[in-house]
Amino acid sequence: MAITAAMVKELRDSTGAGMMDAKKALTENDGDMEAAVDWLRTKGLAKAAKKSGRTAAEGLVAVKVDGGRGVAVEVNSETDFVAKNAEFQDMVAGVAATAMGVADTDALAAADMGGKSVADTITAKVATIGENMSLRRMASVEGGVVVSYVHNAAADGMGKIGVLVAMTGGDETFGKQVAMHIAATNPAALNEEQLDQAIVDKERQVQIDIARESGKPEEVIEKMIIGRMKKFMAEVTLVNQAFVINPDLTVGAAAKEAGAEITGFVRMEVGEGIEKKEENFAEEVAKAAQG
Repeated sequence: MAITAAMVKELRDSTGAGMMDAKKALTENDGDMEAAVDWLRTKGLAKAAKKSGRTAAEGLVAVKVDGGRGVAVEVNSETDFVAKNAEFQDMVAGVAATAMGVADTDALAAADMGGKSVADTITAKVATIGENMSLRRMASVEGGVVVSYVHNAAADGMGKIGVLVAMTGGDETFGKQVAMHIAATNPAALNEEQLDQAIVDKERQVQIDIARESGKPEEVIEKMIIGRMKKFMAEVTLVNQAFVINPDLTVGAAAKEAGAEITGFVRMEVGEGIEKKEENFAEEVAKAAQG
């Protein structure tokens, strides 16, 4: 019986198996879908489907630099325990290396990694390690000087927070200092021009509402807003922040002294923005008792 792409997709969707494993299962069982599912289960390749509903909010961020390009990737797992697993770490390192040759997350998921796509490699690892995992995102920077930093590294080049800094001029020592600063302060943007206008508008309106509560005249309020927005920009834009290495200077001023211009950065933290489901332990026990 001819095995069609639609059949392979249906089996993958129902079991979470990799593309080649799904095709082999159908081939081995003459296209019988139920038999193919059982075949995958006996091979331990259908476990991923049972785990795909679990929240994967732990894991690792890995960074890699080659010449004037740096990449950061986040691969999630359900527990921090798996993030410390050498097998998982080796896979994440391979994903980061593969990311050097692609432009975005979708391309990375489809990219070849040792004979399988990155997506299929992760799916296969779900079956062997026994936890839901996912490739969440990747980002990259390019520049004359590109430096990486990992905060509290779990292994070489990977940990909970990964940072990339791209510069024109300067050196690796200064770049590393800036990367450490970014890890600590988490700026929203490089400068005012790159800050999302929606964030600016929202903050301005909040400050206007606060100022109006004071009952001061509108012309006084306008002056208050100018000062408060300037302070806001100094808090959220990298080049205007006080440099943690030398708080007497802004990051931008420190860069100028170092003969550098910061042209871009990436700060990636494991699980940021993922809503983690937390249950009361007593309620969890009660649910288990009720079956």
